[in-house]
Amino acid sequence: MITEHKQTAFITGANKGIGKEIARQLAQRGFAVFIGARDMAKGRAAAEELCAAGYEATFIQLDVTDPVSIKNATGTFSQKADHLDVLVNNAAVLEDHGEDILKLNAEMLDRTIKANVNGPVLVIQDFLPYLRKAPNGGRIINVSSGAGSLSRMSTYAPAYSISKTALNAVTRQFAGALRNENVAVNCVDPGWVRTDMGGATASRPVEKGAETIVWLAADVPQTETGKFWHDKQEAEW
Repeated sequence: MITEHKQTAFITGANKGIGKEIARQLAQRGFAVFIGARDMAKGRAAAEELCAAGYEATFIQLDVTDPVSIKNATGTFSQKADHLDVLVNNAAVLEDHGEDILKLNAEMLDRTIKANVNGPVLVIQDFLPYLRKAPNGGRIINVSSGAGSLSRMSTYAPAYSISKTALNAVTRQFAGALRNENVAVNCVDPGWVRTDMGGATASRPVEKGAETIVWLAADVPQTETGKFWHDKQEAEW
């Protein structure tokens, strides 16, 4: 059954952390939210939690490292909605544990690039037909990191940092390619957020991490595209 909500949002990796909070805030804004998650039990639980609070949330299984899973997710989505207003590429991995580039494991780099770069590219490509149908223009938001900023980069988590720099480049490429199609593409550094990835000592709550992403999804002019944001300000590449 097609949703009756005027606005729809699909968030990858939305079963926990920033992704789950983005889904919650967009649901509060009146969006029908689609929870993309690899883990079926956790994804379903996250959707049920939002439904119990009175929002429309649907779990769709999605492994961004598996092209077939991405295709299946778009097929499932097509049965629930006829357009997509907002796509948030949030799913990512951080496997670096104190390694430096001098001893970086090539297999780990491959896994990181596959999840953090190739995944978002394929997700955007497959969901693009629905983003193009958004009545007021589609919006794509890639969740990046300050670790991917070349101007500030040093030696932290090389595989992860390199993948986020590449995701910023992916953002620029799609923004350029879709500039005349009314689909805005931006990336966001949410800051150091208390999540499984960020750890318990991180300085920001998930609400703050999600804030700029939700702002880009719902509030900024459609003409804002191809930019890197942090706390609602343009960030240095």
